[in-house]
Amino acid sequence: MSLTNGATASFTDSTTATPMLQVSDLNVYYGESHILRNVDLTVHPGKMVCLIGRNGVGKTTLLKSIMGLLKPRSGSIELAGIPILGKPTDQRARSGIGYVPQGREVIPRLTVKENLILGMEALPVSERTLLRTRKSKTQDIPDEIFELFPVLKTMLWRLGGDLSGGQQQQLAIARALMGRPRLLVLDEPTEGIQPSIILEIEVAVRRIVATTGISVLLVEQHLHFVRQADWYYAMQKGGIVASGSTSELSNEVVQRFLAV
Repeated sequence: MSLTNGATASFTDSTTATPMLQVSDLNVYYGESHILRNVDLTVHPGKMVCLIGRNGVGKTTLLKSIMGLLKPRSGSIELAGIPILGKPTDQRARSGIGYVPQGREVIPRLTVKENLILGMEALPVSERTLLRTRKSKTQDIPDEIFELFPVLKTMLWRLGGDLSGGQQQQLAIARALMGRPRLLVLDEPTEGIQPSIILEIEVAVRRIVATTGISVLLVEQHLHFVRQADWYYAMQKGGIVASGSTSELSNEVVQRFLAV
């Protein structure tokens, strides 16, 4: 099983291709509280986009809306040009969105290998059935997973709950990749993780984009990680108030929108 499903070849010209993710004029409420206000956001194929902003401005709400965990009151969300707003979360996952929520949600009583195999539930039903019936190495974990996260190969039979926070985060990202997503959505992947592991996760995510063509949308507060992205959007009071290339991310924007 490959991680890319031929994705790299189709992502050669992201400037003219249909956006991998297009969020348009999105409005989300909690009860009568207006949380997301006319949000527009684009993730191009094979690109990494970082969503920044201080706590409570609506970043996680936006990711949950993309995944179908929250129902917007108005607006649209398209994946590779196809509207997904009416689809339930599981169908969005099978359409090609891999999601790693804040807190990772590794299943503690399953082994690392079992957690990884669980990620295959995001594959289309026909492909998942085929992989399960084959008596070959296609049922094993792809080598690409261990190239990205070598520590997991040494811990396949360890319980997920026994891993450190950084190891659980690597496992959660690897589990999302097992579904061969076209878009990987990460909610604060470095939160509560020691600096050395943060660097490993940064390198792995950048490598995912560079070698597989998978698009990435992440929420992040760690400045060095933010600068690994190609583009940023800054949120304030539920709306997008600034955006641009991370190569031009100014100290003023950092001080306004990053809790550093």
